[in-house]
Amino acid sequence: MPRKPNGASSIYQGTDGSWHGRVTVGIKDDGTSDRRHVRGKSEAIVTRKVRALERERDAGTVRKAGQTWTVAKWLTYWLDNIAVPPNVRENTHDGYRVAVNVHLIPGLGAHRLERLQPEHIEKLTQKMQKNGSAPATAHQAHRTIRTALNEAMRRGHIGRNPATLAKSPTLTDKEIEPYSVDEIQRLLTSVSERRNRARWAMALALGMRQGEVLGLKWEDVDLPNFSLRVRRGRLRPKYAHGCAQQPCGRKAGYCPNRKRTRADTNDTKSRAGRRSIGLPPEIAELLELHRVEQEAERKTAAQLWEEGGWVFATPIGRPLNPNTDYHDWKQILRDAGLRDGRLHDARHTAATVLLILQVHERATMGVMGWATTSMAARYQHLTDPIRADIAKRVGGLIWKPAERASTDRPGEQGKGSEAA
Repeated sequence: MPRKPNGASSIYQGTDGSWHGRVTVGIKDDGTSDRRHVRGKSEAIVTRKVRALERERDAGTVRKAGQTWTVAKWLTYWLDNIAVPPNVRENTHDGYRVAVNVHLIPGLGAHRLERLQPEHIEKLTQKMQKNGSAPATAHQAHRTIRTALNEAMRRGHIGRNPATLAKSPTLTDKEIEPYSVDEIQRLLTSVSERRNRARWAMALALGMRQGEVLGLKWEDVDLPNFSLRVRRGRLRPKYAHGCAQQPCGRKAGYCPNRKRTRADTNDTKSRAGRRSIGLPPEIAELLELHRVEQEAERKTAAQLWEEGGWVFATPIGRPLNPNTDYHDWKQILRDAGLRDGRLHDARHTAATVLLILQVHERATMGVMGWATTSMAARYQHLTDPIRADIAKRVGGLIWKPAERASTDRPGEQGKGSEAA
């Protein structure tokens, strides 16, 4: 029997009676051959295992040699060493951390990484929803493990990503009803005597995101030229305990000696988001009045004032907390006697107003900070006035005046004969 070439697969029976197979799948980091071993009770079983390993080798999906990863071990490593700022944004990392620690590790952590199947992931997301999690939460968990396993596959720890094969939870889009022009006017009337009232006019008229408005500094505003520049976004404050020796027993945010672990702002995340916006004269006038009022607050606060250059600040100059800003919005809606809505609905409202005004799509993208035209379908809504205008135009196009005259003529003749 001729000798097999170097690197060829081999199948043989050992002295213990079991059958063994060895397949060369590549080269290890130290330069030696990466030869994998399989075993079974019969030659047929081992042959199938050898052929399967050869197919994986030829397809380039063989798991990398080295330590055996569990899902929990890999997700922990990925979260602590790969998906960290500045590789990802802090808010993104926070979302990953919740999905990993609250859902993925408790639900899938004990599986060996290379043995995780699409069905395991599908069962977890279904279980999450049955236990009360929103579809968006289950979708976030699925998206997180897919991202983490993509990195594991890129590094050769697994041959395929089971999360890309698993059916992701279905997200149902909630019907969003933007506020009408009349409701916008009522809102602006409601805030006319409130502190920082220009903040809400900018949200409703310009469609600026919460973080973009709260992250504005006076250096970004050019009132003489009726424009402003969006450069950064306000981040939610994050704190760590400052009482390590004698724990206070409170959450980190309420610790008397808390330490801030997150910056006030971060640069706008996309190129489209960094943009200039034209200011309507009415908003420029509100901002000018706001600056005068803020100067009076600075004098009142005296040495307590913390100069940061913020357009919208607390009475002592600190940047506004997004959570406080959110509750202010809810109170404004109640004061105006309007239906409850998300703060982000103001952005949908501004985008729909641009649709009503028939602003060109490219200009709308520039104002709203969109990178793709597909965002228009998400933010611009067909309201009743728009539908009525469309119906009127369709009627005016199909039934032209000449056709109306010919249609009306027989009826008019009939009326004349009846009169005769």
